[in-house]
Amino acid sequence: MHFDQRTQRALREAGLDADGIEAASDAVVSATEETADDLVEFFDGRDIVYSDMDMAHAASDYPEHAVEYLDLTTHADEMRGWLRFDTWGAYVEDGRVLDDNLVELTLGPTIHDRVLFADTRERLE
Repeated sequence: MHFDQRTQRALREAGLDADGIEAASDAVVSATEETADDLVEFFDGRDIVYSDMDMAHAASDYPEHAVEYLDLTTHADEMRGWLRFDTWGAYVEDGRVLDDNLVELTLGPTIHDRVLFADTRERLE
């Protein structure tokens, strides 16, 4: 089961029985997997993306990135992985799809920030 004991107790107090809690847990797992698939698809479909990442030597407020791949794994509601650019990469700790042309990833060590990625620079302006 995905939920910790406090959450399970709160769900029971809200009226869910064991089957309802299990169904909710399964829905969270499924939603996390679907989001991970959608994020991978976003990056797989593009050779270049733009971000609002703060980069020391960027020529633009919204730098361009050549993307090699996004590799994500999920466990319950957790999503982790690696975003590989042409010459470097970053740990991914979470993410969400905002629309078809805009996603947000939480990047881990070295970045430690939530970063928007879009199909065009104008989408971020």
